[in-house]
Amino acid sequence: MPAKNIVRVAAAQLNPVLDSATGTVDKVLKAIADAAIEGAQLIVFPETVVPYYPYFSFVMPAVSMGATHLKLYEDSPTIPGPVTDAIAAAAKAAGMVVVLGVNERDHGTLYNAQVIFDADGTLLLKRRKITPTYHERMIWGMGDGSGLKVVESAVGRIGALACWEHYNPLARYALMAQHEEIHCSQFPGSLVGPIFADQMEVTMRHHALESGCFVVNATAWLTPEQKRSQAPTPELEKAFAGGCYTAIITPEGRHVVEPLRDGEGLLIADCDMALITKRKRMMDSVGHYARPELLSLVLDSRATAPVSGLPTPEVSTPLSGPETQPLDAPSSDRVIALPDARKALR
Repeated sequence: MPAKNIVRVAAAQLNPVLDSATGTVDKVLKAIADAAIEGAQLIVFPETVVPYYPYFSFVMPAVSMGATHLKLYEDSPTIPGPVTDAIAAAAKAAGMVVVLGVNERDHGTLYNAQVIFDADGTLLLKRRKITPTYHERMIWGMGDGSGLKVVESAVGRIGALACWEHYNPLARYALMAQHEEIHCSQFPGSLVGPIFADQMEVTMRHHALESGCFVVNATAWLTPEQKRSQAPTPELEKAFAGGCYTAIITPEGRHVVEPLRDGEGLLIADCDMALITKRKRMMDSVGHYARPELLSLVLDSRATAPVSGLPTPEVSTPLSGPETQPLDAPSSDRVIALPDARKALR
């Protein structure tokens, strides 16, 4: 077992099963079991790997993707539901914190969701990607500020963002200001080309440095046969080249182990949590290095709903966080300042 200040983490570079609603879930369950054998206390899986990332949307025009998009609806789980129940049971059996990317179906809309299960199987957080990127806007709805939160887990304070949410510095700062200790990031993998992985590495290592936290990043990986199956024409196969970068990074911006850039696999590493204080002693971007009287963030943490004053269906209700407020509620009831800009400006 790891020492008291050591957390053993795993990052899964998973090959999704594109033609099966349950195939990828079975692989997720196996990866949890494999990581448990290695003593992992936390495992992170790729973006919307259950049932699979909508790679088709990157190369198919909207007019042609109807049947494929509807198939994704059919394969996508609700939260909660049988899929999340199975993952929760696996997390509890392994005594492991699990961070999973899911295509969440909520009635007539799909969302890019991240779910965090504690080591006892409790669902700590369900959040939705706040802005789907480029082609993804044809596939997913938008999330809200209720998911921009850090949760206490068996391995420490965990925050999560998906893919290009990391290019929204205010979203990252919202988690930094809540003192995340382990940041769990997810990307699709096998997309755009080698430059995607290069950009990802710069972004993830920078966030580790700026936040003063560990980063556990997971991407998926497609086989050559899967790439051919997703490309309408042979020349578009290159759209699924490269883009894989599964990594574990220290608060000093260093790789704990060599990143995984190709193939399916599981990274395991021990993270010395004492490095967080070592980094923040020199530069705490939300503490002694911050200037809240000059610069601050205002976060609207309400869960949005299409109609106010009606009970929200269970599948749409955040698992934790503020209750939905009427649209005309006073702003002091609807926002959280990180740090509190209103006090600073008095």
